[in-house]
Amino acid sequence: MKRILFLGAAPSQIPPINYAKSQGHYVITCDYLPENPGHKLAHEYYNVSTTDKEAVLALSQKLRIDGIVAYASDPAAPTAAYVAEKMGLPGNPYDAVEILARKDYFRTFLANNGFNVPRSESFYELEEARNWLNKIGVPAFIKPIDSSGSKGVTHILDYKDFDSAFEYALSFSREKKVVVEQVIPRTGYQIDSDIFMSGGKVAFWIWGDQHQDKLCHPYAPIAISFPSVLNNDLQQKAKTQVESILIKLGFEAGAFNVEFVVDTNGEVWVIEIGPRNGGNLIPQVIKYASGVDTISATVDEAIGITFREKNEYNLNGYWSSYIVHAREDGVFKELWLSDRVKNYIVEQNIEVKPGDKVNKFSGSHDTLGTMIIKFPSMKEMLNMLDNMEHDIRVITL
Repeated sequence: MKRILFLGAAPSQIPPINYAKSQGHYVITCDYLPENPGHKLAHEYYNVSTTDKEAVLALSQKLRIDGIVAYASDPAAPTAAYVAEKMGLPGNPYDAVEILARKDYFRTFLANNGFNVPRSESFYELEEARNWLNKIGVPAFIKPIDSSGSKGVTHILDYKDFDSAFEYALSFSREKKVVVEQVIPRTGYQIDSDIFMSGGKVAFWIWGDQHQDKLCHPYAPIAISFPSVLNNDLQQKAKTQVESILIKLGFEAGAFNVEFVVDTNGEVWVIEIGPRNGGNLIPQVIKYASGVDTISATVDEAIGITFREKNEYNLNGYWSSYIVHAREDGVFKELWLSDRVKNYIVEQNIEVKPGDKVNKFSGSHDTLGTMIIKFPSMKEMLNMLDNMEHDIRVITL
């Protein structure tokens, strides 16, 4: 029996907790939200913030843990790396995790190492940021340096929208720092998926396509579909580039959530690499589509069990996650589903009830529920996901 500390116990973090328990491990959870459901599954729970590195280290030393997991959590990933490094546990270099966890550090790393990177600078002060925007022009992305799930992100087309976008991004930043960067003209979908490293190399990779609900937000993802429509040469090119980035940073093992775009010249631009499993049910959908279980692999690697390389696997149909969301502010009445989509839903979890207040979707913080959907063909999958207002609607009062 191994003693494993999980940083966070939110609904999205239950799958690795359940896996650890199924393997007979002793599960400990910690975060600052006692009502999180994962705590009920743990053998022990502690009210310690997952971003407080020293407090988590002290707790870990006291409990003599054998492994630490920050599943699907950007804020907790540096803490897990810090504790693992200090205690000699399996993990990745703290400095490398910090670079991936902050957009400003990552942009600087990409530029210094010759990778494609948008013109980008980060600012604490509005006036300095506005001067930079005047240099790069619009359209532009305004983002917090240290958030995930599209929280606080705005795509502006006009200079007059900048001040409000900056303040909005600032409200989601723990560091109170904002990235202002150029928009890369892309072709096709933005790619969003998880890969897995073991033994200092990419041992499993698969790409998925990101979908948005343009009636709500043009860039916040509401679905990730597998397999990707990206051609094989570009898929391999992206894998090689991502692997090169991770090796240069000194990563050894674990899951990484990758987002990239391909420009009009066929160049790959890596936008984000999260040093953790992806949200939006990405690991679960990957398991359905490929049979590869990166959830169990994440727990296993955290206690020194090596993931077996998966270079070849068979894709099983056409799969997607889906984020249930409202298209307007209001009070939740019901979830309407078309007869067509009812036949395709494999898993469904609705987190709201009639009478709850809901917000127009602007990022993962506005999630009302999740689904995993299996489609009969690629054509129908893409058509439905890009026009899902015809099949899934949150009805509000």
